[in-house]
Amino acid sequence: QVQLVESGGGLVQPGGSLRLSCAASGILFTAYRMGWYRQAPGKQRELVATISSGSTTNYADSVKGRFTISRDNAKNTVFLQMMTLTPEDTAVYYCNAQHRVATTRSYWGQGTQVTVSS
Repeated sequence: QVQLVESGGGLVQPGGSLRLSCAASGILFTAYRMGWYRQAPGKQRELVATISSGSTTNYADSVKGRFTISRDNAKNTVFLQMMTLTPEDTAVYYCNAQHRVATTRSYWGQGTQVTVSS
């Protein structure tokens, strides 16, 4: 059974930082591209950042220079370090695992709420 469990969300003031974690189980972690997506109220889910099994990263323009995605293959965990947060970053953040070859093999976490507000 595949499980992706996110943690680290919460309420933070503008300009603050948060670190999200996603622990994966039930998959061969190194065979998967890992990603973070987010969905704000009334908006579609959007890509935030991805990291390949070889640690190549990709970021949405809106988070470049502020967010950093990383992975620890020994712990089957992917992280999203978020800096200089703004209210526009408020959303539910979802972890995704997509097989690097069989791309239809894709799994989602349950999401973690990030709220940026004073």
